[in-house]
Amino acid sequence: MIRPIRDKAEVALELPDKLYIGTFERSSRFDAHLDQTGVSLTLHRTGDADVRKSVHMHFHYGLFADILSDLASTVASMAPDDATHRDALRTAAKALYQALEPKDHVGEREAAGSKLKDKESADDPSNLTPEDEVLLLHVLE
Repeated sequence: MIRPIRDKAEVALELPDKLYIGTFERSSRFDAHLDQTGVSLTLHRTGDADVRKSVHMHFHYGLFADILSDLASTVASMAPDDATHRDALRTAAKALYQALEPKDHVGEREAAGSKLKDKESADDPSNLTPEDEVLLLHVLE
């Protein structure tokens, strides 16, 4: 599914004799999905022929898992008070973790989630149980 980019992406492709640099901002779109062998990511910038461009990347699952692990090990470099970006990453990592959970565990998680107070949202990262936090840390490692 192609969606608008809500922030910004910068891409650099360095070859022995050339350097290509491109940016993809809010007017651009992206597509990210899993296929049989890995993660596919495409960035699209639309417009006239002189500004139109796209970048297609595919990471096999093992490499993508290594990338996630490396990201987890460098979280300390983020500003501790950058709550907006930390919350967005935490929420996305939780969603990926839950989507990857075996089907038989999904029912258990839903049952546990229904125990939340009516005014609390199950999607709110501040409502993570200690067990969920531990599981999320394992995903990010």
